[in-house]
Amino acid sequence: MTARPAPILLTSAQATSTTALLTAAAVRRGLATAVLDGPDPVERFAGRPVHWYGGPLVAARIAAPLGLALLEPEDDWLARLPEEFTRRRIELTTLAEAWTLRRPAFVKPPADKSVPPAVYPDGSRLPRTGERIGPDTPVLVSEPVTFSTEYRLFVRDGEVLTGSRYARFGRLDPGPLTDGATAFARRLLDAVGETLPSAVALDVGPISDPYDPVEHWAVVEANLPWFAHCYAADPDRVLDVVLRAAGPVADLAGSDRRFVRRFVRRSVRTPG
Repeated sequence: MTARPAPILLTSAQATSTTALLTAAAVRRGLATAVLDGPDPVERFAGRPVHWYGGPLVAARIAAPLGLALLEPEDDWLARLPEEFTRRRIELTTLAEAWTLRRPAFVKPPADKSVPPAVYPDGSRLPRTGERIGPDTPVLVSEPVTFSTEYRLFVRDGEVLTGSRYARFGRLDPGPLTDGATAFARRLLDAVGETLPSAVALDVGPISDPYDPVEHWAVVEANLPWFAHCYAADPDRVLDVVLRAAGPVADLAGSDRRFVRRFVRRSVRTPG
């Protein structure tokens, strides 16, 4: 019986602190590692179980040749959440619809950075041209709120494996994960965990309201583990989540099939 080739962690050429930490974690557990540099042919990895950490643009080129299944939350996941978990109004719409906004709103794409995530005074300030930008580009439009602290938690099979603080009042400030963040994430996962892939990065935090002294926790967003910074989280546990979220199609669980990223131009249907 032929032994299965050793798995490999393939990373993009963009050198980040998370890439370095995950590569070191992979080496510690005996995985092979490699860097995909520019137009580097992926054929040399054919036939090996490959896991990916890097951006979606490169992933679009290599996913099919390498047989990769890359998990991501559904575009409208945040918009579908009960308001007890969002504490704000959120809708998934198109960029064309967002151009008509006449009020301030926080606007971001569901899973990439084609439109810079920001609070826009109105729709006229949103970009109208650019790479991967068009009238049918999907965007999440939400009521602006201020998160006093933001935490990223790496989740596998409904369990928080690790996480850390990454910002205070919108400014980068990595630090330890708190019991409050973990407790809120567990409550969220107990309620709606089946609506997420088996491996996901969750951003949560308390919303700051000068008129309400009570701390209200809410979901910031759900992220792609294979393209998420780990900040101060345990890289060995982060790697556990990344390996599940970006690995061979042959290893894909049936319940995750609906969460596999489709590398096609996305669009949102609007009423009419």
